[in-house]
Amino acid sequence: METGRVNPALKLEDQGIEGLGHIYYNLLEPDLMEQALRRGEGHLGNGGTLLVATGQHTGRSPKDKFVVRTPDVEDTIWWENNPPMEPEAFDRLYRDMLAHLKGRDVFVEDLHAGADPEHRLDVRMITELAWHALFNRTMLRRPARAELDGFTPEFTLINAPSFKADPARHGCRSETVIALNFQKKLILVGGTGYAGENKKSIFTLLNYILPGKGIMAMHCSANHAPGNPVDTAVFFGLSGTGKTTLSADPNRVLIGDDEHGWSERGTFNFEGGCYAKTINLSAEAEPEIYATTGKFATIIENMVWDKETREIDFEDDSLTANTRCAYPLHYISNASESGLGGHPKNVIMLTCDSFGVLPPIARLTPAQAMYHFLSGFTAKVAGTERGVTEPQPTFSTCFGAPFMPRRPEVYGALLRDKIARHGATCWLVNTGWTGGAYGTGSRMPIKATRALLSAALDGSLNNATFRKDPHFGFDVPVTVPGVDATLLDPRATWEDPEAYDAQAARLVGMFAENFEQYLAHIDEDVRAAAIG
Repeated sequence: METGRVNPALKLEDQGIEGLGHIYYNLLEPDLMEQALRRGEGHLGNGGTLLVATGQHTGRSPKDKFVVRTPDVEDTIWWENNPPMEPEAFDRLYRDMLAHLKGRDVFVEDLHAGADPEHRLDVRMITELAWHALFNRTMLRRPARAELDGFTPEFTLINAPSFKADPARHGCRSETVIALNFQKKLILVGGTGYAGENKKSIFTLLNYILPGKGIMAMHCSANHAPGNPVDTAVFFGLSGTGKTTLSADPNRVLIGDDEHGWSERGTFNFEGGCYAKTINLSAEAEPEIYATTGKFATIIENMVWDKETREIDFEDDSLTANTRCAYPLHYISNASESGLGGHPKNVIMLTCDSFGVLPPIARLTPAQAMYHFLSGFTAKVAGTERGVTEPQPTFSTCFGAPFMPRRPEVYGALLRDKIARHGATCWLVNTGWTGGAYGTGSRMPIKATRALLSAALDGSLNNATFRKDPHFGFDVPVTVPGVDATLLDPRATWEDPEAYDAQAARLVGMFAENFEQYLAHIDEDVRAAAIG
């Protein structure tokens, strides 16, 4: 039996998916909420939110993600970063997953990935859980009713959390599997209830397709000045570095919080929603994001709540430190309706330095920007991935290695060329620790970070006096109005300056060791910008 808002031209049986139970096509938010509650997938929260728990998996499982090794992608996949799955193993996985879904109800959402009509990807998301369908509808771009008539997906994702993969039979690592088959235009996700796997699988897909068209796919947030899309800024960074928080500036228009493309026409959001971390979220520091946690159909994920009042506890991380909420972009009052911006005027690279060495902001030359983009230094924040319980220093190339199917130099060359062509100013911003490393120092004050970013975006920071950092060679402002000058000099924030020097030398060595893998693939100016 089939129900839904739209009876699609392409049905599941047309795709060879048969024998299912009830198929729900393109339900809207109220119906998806009702279905999730009726099926016991979650609880109704204050304001009409949906309170859910993802079970064993409270973060992504990057080691369980595979790309099917087919002739069409053999020479273009970064195999060292993307474990291969053989086509025969994928075929068995596909057959077994469909057999597992026989007689089970599924939810189908036909959606766009990408706000720019010229470059968007039409995707079909098939899910076992109603709340996953709500998540997908929230996070991707929602077609107008007329656009769904005759909708034909270019790629299809099937997600079955109750399915358990067999490593011996399916060529994977565990009972959890995420497998991308570019040739068959299929993505299979099984053995995990963490909804973030859905959105990041589509992001990985776009990260392969768009660079082949000369479009830079970016793990970044973006905003622009009010009434002036030409004044666009993008914020690169891994989860936990502040992409969502810092881009949600009430004085600027939010384009998006996590995934964007940079085409010949400018910047465009891949998504239609936001997936914000909520641990220690406060109405004072982040009022717009906080307000979404009491709005209809916002998904409250893995947060502890009072069984009687349904009040959520923003400080309780007993389930995971990776507590999140998913909400549509229009819940942010200053969000862009179009999801489009101009060519970035400022490129900000966010890093969460758990060593307490890097300054709160530094200006980069184009070559230095390329160096730090390829390095992608940050700390994995607790909870974002399984097994991460405290900040761990990491180098994640292009600030998104888990989602990069191509070689890093492909993305690096695209960014370098676009920065050169459009004259963007580049900044490195540390939202991590100051006054010492993790466990000794403290997190960078968000008010100071916001003040420094405001000065960078309005152009006034370029007029400051800068010093050359002795360890990293980039320019660091000496004084900025409204910011404690001591904070701008990390060495001065440490009680023991010699301990800072030792820590800085250690970090420089880590940068140099990591960057050796790129030396044979980069231009001389970037090689000259390398540190250590």
